[in-house]
Amino acid sequence: MNSKQTVYVNEFTDGILDPTQKMEKVVADGGHIIANTAPGCWGPMITPSLKGGHEVTKPVYVEGAEVGDAIAIKIKSIQVTSMATASGNDKPMDGRFVGDPFVAVKCPECGTMYPETVIEGTGQESIRCKNCHADVTPFTFTNAYTMAFNSDKNIGVTLDKEAAEEIGANGKEFMATPEKSVQNPVVTFAPHDIVGAVARLRPFLGQLGTTPSRPLPDSHNAGDFGQFLIDAPHDYGVTEEQLEERTDGHMDINRVREGAVLICPVKVEGGGVYLGDMHAMQGDGEIAGHTTDVSGIVNLQVKVLKNVTIDGPVLLPVEEDLPYLAKPLTDNEKARAKKLAGQYGVQKLEESLPVSFVGTGATLNDATTNGMERAASLFGISVPEVMNRATITGAIEIGRNPGVVTVTFRAPKPYLEKADLIQLAKDQYEA
Repeated sequence: MNSKQTVYVNEFTDGILDPTQKMEKVVADGGHIIANTAPGCWGPMITPSLKGGHEVTKPVYVEGAEVGDAIAIKIKSIQVTSMATASGNDKPMDGRFVGDPFVAVKCPECGTMYPETVIEGTGQESIRCKNCHADVTPFTFTNAYTMAFNSDKNIGVTLDKEAAEEIGANGKEFMATPEKSVQNPVVTFAPHDIVGAVARLRPFLGQLGTTPSRPLPDSHNAGDFGQFLIDAPHDYGVTEEQLEERTDGHMDINRVREGAVLICPVKVEGGGVYLGDMHAMQGDGEIAGHTTDVSGIVNLQVKVLKNVTIDGPVLLPVEEDLPYLAKPLTDNEKARAKKLAGQYGVQKLEESLPVSFVGTGATLNDATTNGMERAASLFGISVPEVMNRATITGAIEIGRNPGVVTVTFRAPKPYLEKADLIQLAKDQYEA
């Protein structure tokens, strides 16, 4: 197989992650994937021809990755290229979809499924069916904003009506939409409910992962959004058991940012690494349902972990992002612990390093259980032990409401050695 040390990706799926499609790009084990990503949520959500809630990069084959392995993805850099974006809370529009407004859009007048569209002006009725010119988008805003970024891409400010409409009239330019992206720019809606709010930028990837073993809409490759697929009336409906074939690439965890390492399961030959849905910033939980979708340039480095069998992603965040209790112990803390242990006859202290397990499910409780079970399975320990360790040396943190969390704790080094994750953890926290 003709692999390359560096592959460049600027083509996108139609919203479906399909393991039966041939992966055209092949990267060597240890090589880099450089991608120009398209904005996530809202752009695809107002582009009915797309069959998923996002527009992610076409999957890349990683040389040597076989089913039952894992792929460690080091996020080397993330650079926002958009000058502005728009976002807000959504409301589905009845009569404009079959079962799921993210997946199966139907024109309310001519009945065309997945209709092509044209843009006519700005505002929430500007996206029109190419066939009959009906207002065709399946979502509208309930409260929303347009945000511009400074040239350093470290501060954003929400804009008034006049500025929002100026940006909306030149949407692709302001959003720096990649040439091969087909989505309508969300700034076309020109929302301006919040004016003058200031936000810090801290970009991350809402979508990063490997290809599931059955065709799934990209935004539904997760345990919470995937619930909409169970017994759905469209072509991508699944059973509850079939949803287990997901890989949880759609996480919206704001700690999946530059410097972090994400370890992903391999459920199809070559893994099929894909990415997208870059966000300029997001508080834990993404409670509005959406945040600031942007275009950007991403550099990833991949490494195959042979026979490291995991069901869902494992995250090694940058140290700054770790919960206080999960941060690696300092030399001073170790000295104090050793002295205390000696007072009580404890002969040996654990050596440990942090690790985060991603859990997903229909609710946050289900996601927490899923994350704890994944940790227990990988380390060969009980769920109650995971509970105890996450309570005293870690935390449960919300990635996305309603059902994505990270279960984080300091794991004993022998556990990490047994799971073949020790070197990655040492490189991340002891280098």
